[in-house]
Amino acid sequence: MPIRVSLDRVLLERRMSLTELADRVGVTIANLSILKTGKARAVRFSTLSALCRELDCQPGDLLVYEPGPDDALADDMEE
Repeated sequence: MPIRVSLDRVLLERRMSLTELADRVGVTIANLSILKTGKARAVRFSTLSALCRELDCQPGDLLVYEPGPDDALADDMEE
């Protein structure tokens, strides 16, 4: 997937643990772990908003678009 989650980097910069973030945001550690490892297929705007609020960042600090060879295949399938 061309969207990469940079939660690890932001947590490290903020010197915050995943457990602390989970408590602050009200999301389970398991769900944050899925997001952190890039296995999430979607994220709610309310969750993204809470993450940005607690990490004092912008959505672009957490989500990065990295196009790859699979993108061309997905575009071909849509036509």
